[in-house]
Amino acid sequence: MSTATEPVFKGWAGLDAKACQGNLDFQSFEPKKWDEDDVDVKILYCGICGSDASALSGEWGPVDGVCPQVCGHEIVGEVVKVGSSPENGLKVGQMVGIGAQCDSCRECVDCKNHEEQCCPKMVITFNSPFARGNGKGSISRGGFAKYWRGPSRFAVPIPDELDPALAAPLMCGGITVFNPLEHYGAGTKAKNIGIVGVGGLGHMAILFASAMGAKVTAISRSEAKKEDAIKLGATGYIATGDDLQAAFAAHARSFDLIICTSNPPEFPIADYIPLLRPRGVFCFVGIVPKPLEFGLFPLVMSSAHIAGSNIGNPDGIARMLKFVVEKNIKPWIQRWDMDEINKAMPSFVNGDPRYRFVLVNTDNGGKM
Repeated sequence: MSTATEPVFKGWAGLDAKACQGNLDFQSFEPKKWDEDDVDVKILYCGICGSDASALSGEWGPVDGVCPQVCGHEIVGEVVKVGSSPENGLKVGQMVGIGAQCDSCRECVDCKNHEEQCCPKMVITFNSPFARGNGKGSISRGGFAKYWRGPSRFAVPIPDELDPALAAPLMCGGITVFNPLEHYGAGTKAKNIGIVGVGGLGHMAILFASAMGAKVTAISRSEAKKEDAIKLGATGYIATGDDLQAAFAAHARSFDLIICTSNPPEFPIADYIPLLRPRGVFCFVGIVPKPLEFGLFPLVMSSAHIAGSNIGNPDGIARMLKFVVEKNIKPWIQRWDMDEINKAMPSFVNGDPRYRFVLVNTDNGGKM
């Protein structure tokens, strides 16, 4: 085992459902118990994701009466401690990123096929119990903190050519859209792609799909984000307004693939199916709470598919980071000092990001 310093684990914890209103509490916490495939990481940057707000506001379950929730799962930092059996060849001093998953069972078919994001025992990067090794039963703690500890398999090396602050939102938001774009052949099999929602995930989906060689159309409720969408690489834009059928009338059978990055309370999927070309795919990456309602006849007649896509595995994250460097892709971020997290979270919930907030631990060496 090698170590450069002994970390002190402190972070901003949610104690009740008012946490997102600027009530996160800075406190010490216990990391997972050490395993020899673990690493400790000095956190420099951490993106804020909608999942963090959902957890801290009680949408995913009670916040009160449970262990303090240290969220954050778009982590980038420097390795400061390495066990005796690290994966990825990690060494002290290396820059790594950790996304929404921090462990898996390592034994199921999906894990053995390097599809850990499909593991039925996947461990989320915050508020999730570890299920193996010395750390079994320990609760995962996320990146709204000074240090992170977890399995080295899920700490992905950051290329030297990539600004680590820009890498942070890629660790969850980026891979969430890169994964289905890669899987469904953006730019090759899927030459015409629609992106529903121009936000944290949507703006990265436009960047990726355009860089992959696809013709990209952004789909949003109003004209407000049209200029941004064009700057990001979209060549088309549909403002749906309140009448989707009228807005979509001229675009029937236009898209090989549509990625939905928004997560409204309900989603009118029946209005979107006619946009698909035969054998086209409509893929959700955002969670819509209300069950979908649609007739099967249009789906069957066009041999279309409705799908969902999870985050990607560590190998996919590594491919994405390489692609980002090759294509010089730069997510649009706004940096906040992590000490100002109780101002950043309410601003995030208010919908202010254009298009991703990144928290910076300046005392650890992060750059504003």
